[in-house]
Amino acid sequence: MSTTNNEYNKMADKASPPSPKIKNCIKAFLFGGGICTFGQFLNWSFEKLNFSEDAVKALTPAVLIVIAAILTGIGVFDKIAKHAGAGTIVPITGFANSVVSPALEFKSEGIVMGTGANIFKIAGPVIAYGIFAAVIYGVICYIFQLY
Repeated sequence: MSTTNNEYNKMADKASPPSPKIKNCIKAFLFGGGICTFGQFLNWSFEKLNFSEDAVKALTPAVLIVIAAILTGIGVFDKIAKHAGAGTIVPITGFANSVVSPALEFKSEGIVMGTGANIFKIAGPVIAYGIFAAVIYGVICYIFQLY
């Protein structure tokens, strides 16, 4: 028995409930805003501890990355992301999660061929694109400064 595309689409629509888009947007906004507020609190705390401006700029994202990596490693980040959705992916914590998750997934294959080969499976293209875009931007800035 063959099913047409139209029949299949009707069955799929019936089987999958519609997602609550407004609710998901509000959750993402609140969780993402909470993460950013925590980052701002860290920034303020490091300033109050008299760290230099450069140290504050380095410490704030580093602490957020380490916390997200630890939460991913112990399985808490995924539970938070289940409710927060894009709110956990947009800030820098999502980047940390995208590096740690494949490392955990492939650790059974060994340190080199498992973790080492797969650690940047998700984040690697983002890093490569960012570096490529930065080089192009730098070349364009260099050219326009000459003339």
